[in-house]
Amino acid sequence: MDEQMTFWDHLDALRATLIHMLIAACVLAVGAFCLKEQLFRLVLWPLHDDFPVYRLVGAEPFQLQLINTELTEQFIIHMKVALMAGALVASPYLLYTLFHFVSPALYENERRLSIRLVGAAYLVFLVGLVVNYLLIFPLTVRFLGTYRVSEEVVPMLTLSNYVDTLLLMSLAFGLVFELPVVSWLLGRFGLLKAEWMSRYRRHAVVVILIVAAIITPTTDVLTLSIVALPIWLLYEVSIWLVPGGQRTLKTSHT
Repeated sequence: MDEQMTFWDHLDALRATLIHMLIAACVLAVGAFCLKEQLFRLVLWPLHDDFPVYRLVGAEPFQLQLINTELTEQFIIHMKVALMAGALVASPYLLYTLFHFVSPALYENERRLSIRLVGAAYLVFLVGLVVNYLLIFPLTVRFLGTYRVSEEVVPMLTLSNYVDTLLLMSLAFGLVFELPVVSWLLGRFGLLKAEWMSRYRRHAVVVILIVAAIITPTTDVLTLSIVALPIWLLYEVSIWLVPGGQRTLKTSHT
């Protein structure tokens, strides 16, 4: 941007940028809304026995029925899922547009660093979404959705609760997978050291196992391991990324 631009000029440019981002997200959301069958086939796939992770862990067949309790619930859920899908598909363009607005205010070295940082954060966030959808969420739904305190209680789940849980867990695991990026940033500012993370590795493993047990509270060791493994790998990658981490890992393994 021109250095002679006034505050109001910058404000107008920001408004134009936000409008372009909103239009892109809305257009793709409308497209997702129109593809209702394909969209909800993906959303509801974890309810079916042929979902990949169930075959992987050798899970027994199960049935979980979703119910609708309000007149407008299905339409509202359809809109909500379409908006989230539109925003997700549009996210590369949204990030590019926002960065295009901010980048002129950065020095060349700051611009290169920002591109790497934002790109890495975006990629690991997507990985977190995929891991949650393919692994964490299905196992959680299968256990909690079929858990019974008594045979007199028939497990049924509302569509709203199912979708809200999927969206919330996707966001949560997307943020969890930002651990390496956050660790690298903290290490770059001197607020975190690889030696500290390596020293407390055993404590971290215990915490990871507790978190995995809470997410999938089953007695199945294989399921617990499948959930805990990605989180532990994130921790190890974080140690490696923190300045001095490569040297720390070599020392700890010798």
